[in-house]
Amino acid sequence: MTAIAIEAAREARRTALILAASQAIIGSAAPIAISMGALAGQYLLGPDKSLATAPITGFNLGVALGALPAAAIIRAMGQRGGFMTGTIVTALGGLVATLALFHGSFWLFAFGLTVIGVGGAFVQQFRFAAADNAPPQFKARAISFVLAGGIITAILGPQIVIFTRELFAPVMFAGSFASILALAAVGAAILSLLRLPARATAGGPEIAGSDARPLAEIVTQPRFVAALFCAVGSYALMSFVMTGAPLAMVGCGLSEDDATLGISWHVMAMFGPSFFTGSLIHRFGAERIVAAGLLLLIGCAVVALSGLALWQFWTALILLGLGWNFGFIGATAMVAASYRPSEKGKVQGFHDFVLFGSVACASLMSGMVYNAWGWTMLNWMIFPVTMLCFVALGALRMASLRLA
Repeated sequence: MTAIAIEAAREARRTALILAASQAIIGSAAPIAISMGALAGQYLLGPDKSLATAPITGFNLGVALGALPAAAIIRAMGQRGGFMTGTIVTALGGLVATLALFHGSFWLFAFGLTVIGVGGAFVQQFRFAAADNAPPQFKARAISFVLAGGIITAILGPQIVIFTRELFAPVMFAGSFASILALAAVGAAILSLLRLPARATAGGPEIAGSDARPLAEIVTQPRFVAALFCAVGSYALMSFVMTGAPLAMVGCGLSEDDATLGISWHVMAMFGPSFFTGSLIHRFGAERIVAAGLLLLIGCAVVALSGLALWQFWTALILLGLGWNFGFIGATAMVAASYRPSEKGKVQGFHDFVLFGSVACASLMSGMVYNAWGWTMLNWMIFPVTMLCFVALGALRMASLRLA
């Protein structure tokens, strides 16, 4: 490697590590919202609990609605300025959710989680930023580095919940959401260390480059379609099952701490493999890693359907997290290889808008399906969705063979 290439690789690694650290801190707002959103929703609702997961739907909807504006703000302000703006949005959402709990307002609480989700849309751009600022051979590893920060998230978020849930008793859960303000402040301090090249800052020439293709042409490529299909399938299934899991565990007589720790194990499984997922993608190809993730999701369903003991809930959640990791990181690598630098803003925004819009629908349906048919039906839904994802991968393989 030349001295310039070595320096580029070193700088890409530094950027990925900073983004991973900020993902670890700011990203902790997500497990707080997910593990406590439905339980707090039940706390605020009356006798009809069918809308208990609506706040989590609000969170996922916020990520979807924030995807395009986040991409635009990051383009206009540069990655560092755009990401720090996202921390302000996250803090505002935590404040609204806290005030809603003090006032006993269910819909204001759901709105607060929606604002936290909008802040989460900026966090979702971290993985693309790491890839965009890395040389080609380091892109998959850069994505993995950023998502590996979720290991700290898996520990930090649930532990914050356990120690702050009753901080403002008798107003339950308010302390957990108030802690999001502190997380946002620390995350902003870490992001201030970013040192990005000129092309990654606001208004770089690649944004309006003459080689940019129309969005419709990019998103109809077989590779992009298959990648988006598998990303939506992996992420929506993860959200669908995970959202209902705390309700199912508490409904089976397990404690709220058992449910919170189950989410902790799940989030650790989501991000733990990220240390080597990028290397696996580099060695075996993204499509094979996505397929392995789909098989792990099927394993989750098999374990969950086998019984209702604590170990079965936790094992299923761990397999769910592992399946998400392989499926989502593999699909993200496929997406990152399907566009040119001049096209990244609009493609990333479109991708995350579709992705998190689907995830929002999945989280809302989770509560409805759970209340109507129970935990068993949530897991039976994994089978048809994963089969459709396998069909998408098979179609991509056939299209590749025809072009070979």
